[in-house]
Amino acid sequence: MILLDYPFVSDFLLETIEHYQYPVVATQQAKDWCKNRNINFISEKEAEKSIQQDPEIALYTNSENTISWVQQHAIGTRFPELIDTFKNKFRFRKLVSDIFPDYQFQSIAFSELKEVDPNDLNYPLIVKPAVGFFSIAVHKVDRPEDWMKTVDQIYEAIESTKSLYPKEVIDNTDFIIEAYIKGEEYAFDCYFDKNGEPVILNILHHVFISEEDVSDRWYYSSEEIIKRLHNPLMDFLKAIGEKLEIKNFPLHIEIRVDQNNRITPIEVNPMRFGGWCTTADLTWFGYGVNSYQYFFESKKPDWEAIFQNRKDKKYSLILLDKAAKFKLEEIASFDYEAIANDFENPLHVRKYPLNEFGVFGFLFTETSKEKELHDILHSDLGNYIKFKKEKNLSH
Repeated sequence: MILLDYPFVSDFLLETIEHYQYPVVATQQAKDWCKNRNINFISEKEAEKSIQQDPEIALYTNSENTISWVQQHAIGTRFPELIDTFKNKFRFRKLVSDIFPDYQFQSIAFSELKEVDPNDLNYPLIVKPAVGFFSIAVHKVDRPEDWMKTVDQIYEAIESTKSLYPKEVIDNTDFIIEAYIKGEEYAFDCYFDKNGEPVILNILHHVFISEEDVSDRWYYSSEEIIKRLHNPLMDFLKAIGEKLEIKNFPLHIEIRVDQNNRITPIEVNPMRFGGWCTTADLTWFGYGVNSYQYFFESKKPDWEAIFQNRKDKKYSLILLDKAAKFKLEEIASFDYEAIANDFENPLHVRKYPLNEFGVFGFLFTETSKEKELHDILHSDLGNYIKFKKEKNLSH
C-alpha cells in the first residue's frame, strides 16, 4: 500500500505504481498527483481497515507529510511507535546508546536555545531539530563564541520554513545537541522484509566541501562504496532489528564512518527512501534496481551481476540549489540543458519551479570523471542562472 503526498512525486514512482498496480490510498493529495493515470485506488476507510487487520502490511510513502495520516488511521498498530522511534533523533539515540556508548548527546527545548551557556558545551558539536528534514536548521558549532550567532540562524531558518512542512516533519519544539562525528557521511536505502531480514538497496557517499558544510549538493554511489560498506551496514541493521520487531518496513538512513570504519548513525527516516523521490530513482537510473518494486516483492539486488558492466562508474545525485547571494526576484530561469551538457552522461534532469520548492531541481548522472563532480560541488551555479534584465544591466 502506498501513501502519496506533496511536495513531490516523480514520474518514475508513478509509472511503477501504475505498472504494478500497487494500491494507493485515495487521499486528495494522491488524487492530485495521479491525474490521468490508471491507478489502483483504495479508499481511506478501506486502507485503515487493511492496516488494522494486517499488522505486518507493507506501507510505503514518498513523503513524511503523510505521517499525520498514519498516526490518525493506524492507532494501535506498530506504525506510530516505529515512526516516533526513528523520527525523533533523541529517542533513537537512547535506543542505540548501548551500541554506541561513547556518543554524547542531549535534548533541549527550542525555546531554551538562547538560554544555554555556551561554555557548558563540548565542541565541536552539531545542533539540529530532534525531528527534522532536508538539512533545515542543522549547524556545526566549533567554539563557544559562535553559539549565539548559530542560534539566531536557527530561529531565522525555522521561521522561513515552518510553512513548507507540517509539524510532524519539522517539530520546532525540541532540538538535539550532539557530538560532531569526524569521518565521511553516507546515506542508504534499505528495508526489513516479511521475515524481518534487512535488505540494502543502495549506498551513497554524501560529499561536503568542508567540515562546516551541511549542504545536500552531491551524493554518489559506486561499486567500491557498496562492496566496502554493505556487510558492516548489514550488521548495523541486524543490531537495530534485534531491538525492534521490524517487518515490511522501508528506511532511509544517514551515517558517518570514521577512519577506523566505525559506523555511527545520524538519522533514520521511516516508511520511505530518500526524500523527493531522489535516492530510489537514482538506484533505478544507475543500477536498474526498482527500489519500490523490490520492497513490495521482498527482492534483493544481485550486486555481483549489477557491477559486471558498471566498472569505475559513479552514479550521482546533484541538488541544484540556489546560492544565498542570488535573490529569488532577480532570477528569470535556469539553463538545465547547459548544466546537463557539462556532464559525461546525464541520466535524468528533474526540474522544479524555484518559487515553489526553493531549489531548481536535481541532476542524476553517470560519470567516470572526478573533475566534473568536484566542479559542481564548489559551484554557486551562477553560470546556469538566467537573470532578469535589471540584474544584467547592473553588471
